[in-house]
Amino acid sequence: MERTVDVDRGAYPDVVTPWEQGAWRAAVFAWVEGELARHGLRVTGVARVRVRPWSVLMRVPVGREAPVWFKANPPAGVFEGPLTAALARWVPEFVLRPLAVDGERGWSLLPDGGPLLREVGAGPRVWEEMLGGYAKMQRALVPHVGELGALGVPRLRVREVPASFDRLRDGTGSLEPEQRARLDALRPRLVDWCAELDALGVPDSLDHADLHEGQLFHPAPGRFTYFDWGDAIVSHPFASLRIPAQRAAERYGPEVLPRLRDAYLDPWTDLGLSAAELRRAARLAWRLGALGRARAWTRLFPPATGTMDVIHSLLETGDTPPL
Repeated sequence: MERTVDVDRGAYPDVVTPWEQGAWRAAVFAWVEGELARHGLRVTGVARVRVRPWSVLMRVPVGREAPVWFKANPPAGVFEGPLTAALARWVPEFVLRPLAVDGERGWSLLPDGGPLLREVGAGPRVWEEMLGGYAKMQRALVPHVGELGALGVPRLRVREVPASFDRLRDGTGSLEPEQRARLDALRPRLVDWCAELDALGVPDSLDHADLHEGQLFHPAPGRFTYFDWGDAIVSHPFASLRIPAQRAAERYGPEVLPRLRDAYLDPWTDLGLSAAELRRAARLAWRLGALGRARAWTRLFPPATGTMDVIHSLLETGDTPPL
């Protein structure tokens, strides 16, 4: 029996995902209802579905104040469910604990995490706390890098970044001659930046790759819960700083950036690097954050979606970091 749902397609009315398949929808509802029953819960109202090229997300009312959330990832992001479950074991104070995960199908069922950071009206000091907490989580995950790879989380070492840059550039058939010339001129400098960054010796960890105020909960003072790991990659951790720092600068002005950077870098001081070396690493890794967005756009249900975003992100790699 077909359930009644509200469907939001946003700016993607024609996107094709598994949601268009009746058998898939029926399987989702059967799985959700079965897993909810294991927790003593049941669906009590109309589910709200958000269909996007990068995921299908469903808000499921369960007869209590907080709903639960179903998420389906595209094939390149099926690791998110198992990764979320693993993070709940390794760093439970920083993440959601899933109610259920189907790793083969890329399905997750998650509890509500409370208000998002963007809903709380936080100031720059809260962003500093958030970035410091996120860096503590990354630091704690360094010993688990091998296990992250075993879960299927993609890995990109710093020395492999130029080859990744080449694949992304060559995979975009929409480059204008001027754009291709800019990227070709950028590549030798990227090689030098990566060599310098690699030599500083910061260990790989988990990079969220899209950390912003809509991707984390702030349920109480001093508490932050990081979620939505579909774009994650095991790589240089400092690449994570780019997106939240940009968002904060847009809100509060560029003068907040030094304090945000230093709050993020503080948990890494035990590496034995000087403050100047850590800041240099953050500046170099800023460029890798742009490449992270380009890679993320290649992990969609329809592969052609996001070509212009890939090109834009590749070109941003040459921008001067504001740190």
